[in-house]
Amino acid sequence: MPSEMPAATRAVVAPRVELTGADLLRSIAVLAVIYSHISFYLIDDLGSGWWLIDGTYKVFVEGMQLNQHLSFVGVAFFMTLTGMVLTRSAIRNPRTVFLLNRIGRLLPAFWVATALAILLVRVGINGMFSGQLGISNGEVALSFVLGGFFLKPEVAVLGVTWTLAVQVIFYLYCVAARPILRTRPIAVPIAGAVICALVLLYNLYIPQPYTVPMLSKVAATLPTVFLGQIIYLGWARLVEWRWLVVAVMAQIEVVRLASDIRVYWAGDRYLWTIAVVTAWVVLLGRYSGPPTRWAVIRWTASRSYAIYLVHTLILYRVYEHAVVPFGRTGAVVVFLIATAAVSEMLYRWVEVPGARWISARVARIGGRTEPTEPTEPSEPSEPTEPSELAEPSQTPPVPAGEAAPARSLGVRDHT
Repeated sequence: MPSEMPAATRAVVAPRVELTGADLLRSIAVLAVIYSHISFYLIDDLGSGWWLIDGTYKVFVEGMQLNQHLSFVGVAFFMTLTGMVLTRSAIRNPRTVFLLNRIGRLLPAFWVATALAILLVRVGINGMFSGQLGISNGEVALSFVLGGFFLKPEVAVLGVTWTLAVQVIFYLYCVAARPILRTRPIAVPIAGAVICALVLLYNLYIPQPYTVPMLSKVAATLPTVFLGQIIYLGWARLVEWRWLVVAVMAQIEVVRLASDIRVYWAGDRYLWTIAVVTAWVVLLGRYSGPPTRWAVIRWTASRSYAIYLVHTLILYRVYEHAVVPFGRTGAVVVFLIATAAVSEMLYRWVEVPGARWISARVARIGGRTEPTEPTEPSEPSEPTEPSELAEPSQTPPVPAGEAAPARSLGVRDHT
């Protein structure tokens, strides 16, 4: 173990790293997200099955020993990409510009999707992901700022958006730690791991009335973001390899702790699942083969945030009405077509114009002279790169509070 951290007398220069495989990784991630929710719904909620689930189980769950239903696979991909893509932006840009640009780009599509989710609950088409029979006006207001996830019991009208809370906390942490990120960057993921471990221990040992369960979920997920940050620091050659190893080991210990105290929700393979996803990100992050240029890959990657936001609002009702006339495979195809159509509308009519509007105003702050985010060729050509979740993303288990989940959207959000 190195004896001392390299000293820095001036801010580091954050070089550009060509992430030519980012679109491919986003597409893989969003497909994993969709698959996970389909698998949870058909197997756990309906008690049925599907030929694709059988094949995927044999290859990825039995063969590669990943989480059941590929739970957390999509989240891990998206979160690792977040840390990998945004670390350079956090180093290079002023705090206000970075924060407004990132959080601002999450909000337009998030607010529209949340409003749609609330409307579907209020008119009785869908149910709450957290199991309540309805949602109060106060809970509606909190849902627009992700506050419902921090309540006890949790209030989730659009369950997948818990990962946005993880992202926002990462953004705030980068802003708070920017002086360190610009001088001793490897200290940021190491300190982040220590903070995550302390949060997990707080919720473990503090009396139950004072716990905040959502913070444990955030702390158990942030190591995947920090792994992406470490990958960037290594590829950019901002840190020597010994400190990269220390930082990776710190994240591993947080994941081990979260696994031991049962913070995760879909089995005991999270450490291995995260390791496999991280390896694929490293292998494909700078890959530039033909698949990275396929139109379907570019379309899926650029719409991945919109897909992430709306797919669970569509899946359960569409499948329920389509499975009888079209069969299971046909019902899934109908769901995919409906999701693609709604995602395209959200992307073109909300996400892109909203991001352009925000970018134009953020550009005036501080007279910035450089872009507010990396512009790797793998990112969408529009000036509004979908938020790094593009994720996106799956969502964790939320109690299913409805007696007949097949009849309502009170289905668990398990990713």
